[in-house]
Amino acid sequence: MSLTVLQEAKPPFVPEGAHAMTIVIEYPPGDPGTPPHRHPGPAFGYVLEGEMVFELEGEPPRVVRAGEAFWEPGGDVIHYQDGNNRDDVPVRFTVTMLCEPGKPMVDLVSEDELRAKGWSRK
Repeated sequence: MSLTVLQEAKPPFVPEGAHAMTIVIEYPPGDPGTPPHRHPGPAFGYVLEGEMVFELEGEPPRVVRAGEAFWEPGGDVIHYQDGNNRDDVPVRFTVTMLCEPGKPMVDLVSEDELRAKGWSRK
């Protein structure tokens, strides 16, 4: 048996009555990904193939490559980018989210809020 720890994180909260959902997301080469959004609870991910541009509110954008893990706290934190960093290969990653009952797993952020925060997609 072999065990490798990919990441450890203490999420700031777990929504009351939360349930877990694990999904696989695939973007073709050059795809910008999901528009800026929030998740109601924390999310933990792992890049299976390719490279993802990952940007959370308050942090600089970074590239997460195949074999690397990422997480976000959820709640009010904006997830600005999760797109494909490459224009020659697809990206595929898995995410496990703790979802709050009655709320969508992805809540898109309005253009007005993005402008007010001074953010623009590169």
